[in-house]
Amino acid sequence: MENINLIDTFSEFKELKSIDRATMMSVLEDVFRNMLLKKYGTDENFDIIINIDKGDFEIWRNREVVEDGEVEDENLQISLSAAKIIEEDYEVGEDVTDEVKLLDFGRRAILSLRQNLTSRILDLEKANIFNKYKDRIGDLITGEVYQVWKREILILDDEGNELLLPKGEQIPSDYFHKGDVIRAVVIKVEFKNNNPVIILSRTSPAFLERLFELEVPEIFDGLITIKKIVRIPGERAKVAVESYDERIDPVGACVGMKGSRIHGIVRELKNENIDVINYTSNVQLFIQRSLSPAKIVSIKLNQEENKADVFLKPEEVSLAIGKGGLNIRLASQLTGYDLDVYRDQEEVDDEDVNLEEFSDEIEEWIITELKTIGCDTAKSVLEIPAKELVKRTDLEEETVQEVIKILKAEFE
Repeated sequence: MENINLIDTFSEFKELKSIDRATMMSVLEDVFRNMLLKKYGTDENFDIIINIDKGDFEIWRNREVVEDGEVEDENLQISLSAAKIIEEDYEVGEDVTDEVKLLDFGRRAILSLRQNLTSRILDLEKANIFNKYKDRIGDLITGEVYQVWKREILILDDEGNELLLPKGEQIPSDYFHKGDVIRAVVIKVEFKNNNPVIILSRTSPAFLERLFELEVPEIFDGLITIKKIVRIPGERAKVAVESYDERIDPVGACVGMKGSRIHGIVRELKNENIDVINYTSNVQLFIQRSLSPAKIVSIKLNQEENKADVFLKPEEVSLAIGKGGLNIRLASQLTGYDLDVYRDQEEVDDEDVNLEEFSDEIEEWIITELKTIGCDTAKSVLEIPAKELVKRTDLEEETVQEVIKILKAEFE
């Protein structure tokens, strides 16, 4: 019965997959030897036999047989008469091996041993989990939702390890219940309050990259390379791809027959629109492709400042900017250029008036805000409904109405 507490401890930890058998044995023996050192001052004359599978152990002590009355250290020596009680054949000078019962150490020592053992193995397991995931940053993980909280979701991997998906790393339209299977990438692994914390993400560009590797064999095999990914999670993403094999169309391979490959990715990302773009080192051509579906008339590059003025036909401006300015924002991130869109001067109505002409009536910051959405003339502003202007810019509805009133007066 004296072994019951420790046997319970063994049974708790012998199934741990993250700790190999040799390491477990080493930890267990170390804990037992520390106990022996505290009680006897040495552990050199002890043999410890541990059976993890059965959850059992034995401690055997080796002592030299000496004449009765000549025992100087009871831990290292045993009298001849005491040795003959163990076995009649013992003689002076021989070694006696007898089992030390755990009960001999006392209840307090046994309790301390169990606590020390539990603590050591838990620390070892934490370190193993940390080491396992620190090398998996950027990897795709599939787990089961265990608990849903307001600020984060607790996920269990296939070994029962706890992973966290914070609210900020979830796609805005994500909605999960306990028991749902979820996919995400590891983005951070750290120790917090002596516990390993594994942070997952579904908003990281790496998540989209891993999904492409799953759906597109050519990417997984290295025939197609993803040069860069930019995304606004749940809304829109742009993926620049390049093929090193002239026979492979990288965009077509990523999209698949009738969109078969990309549809699965779109569904996983809660209907996020994905533009797959053929990468090129030609900056002007890359900018042109990144602003698709808008058709560009011309581009004026300023490579020193990484800026580009893009000129389009009036009806193409809104396409280049996109809903809420998403298209041009992502195109800027993808190309690394600060993009400004303008109406092609040849297409501008002769009766139209540049917004700068209204600087005495409209504040400069308002004109700048309108220009960022491609409206650089009075008619380009008036062509867009007031509600749409409010939605695309950071302007208040009252401000937009006042601007429209001023611009309309110019043509009345």
